Amino acid sequence: IEKAYQRQPTIFQNRKQVLASKRKERRYVRSVGLGFKTPREAVEGTYIDKKCPFTGNVSIRGRILTGVVAKMKMKRTIVIRRDYLHYIKKYNRYEKRHKNLAVHLSPCFPDVSLGDTVTVGQCRPLSKTVRFNVLKVTKQQSGKKQFQKF
Repeated sequence: IEKAYQRQPTIFQNRKQVLASKRKERRYVRSVGLGFKTPREAVEGTYIDKKCPFTGNVSIRGRILTGVVAKMKMKRTIVIRRDYLHYIKKYNRYEKRHKNLAVHLSPCFPDVSLGDTVTVGQCRPLSKTVRFNVLKVTKQQSGKKQFQKF
């Protein structure tokens, strides 16, 4: 819980009030483009996140990657795991390798859990290790264990 007054810097809050009209709270929301839908929670929610690609001051450009949620122990940041195969020429075979990637998770994705597949987009550096932002969450299939890529 933040102690400072939370507001979106793009919304002017001291508008003159018109009598007998109760308007709902104004909110800055935008589309990130590239075919990604803006989540309903971003449009209707009340959270304030300056690093959110839908309601904050962050543009998505560069690479679009996918990975599996590995850790969720930070505030608004998750670690995703990206598996890949590396070819060994001598043995004419592949070995499994992985990279962990710290990613900013906006509050507009409230029900993310371990094992979910997320699509992330590159943005400007948000901290020492975070350079990507979650754009889409695909829930893990429930039930029996499904076939994985590796």
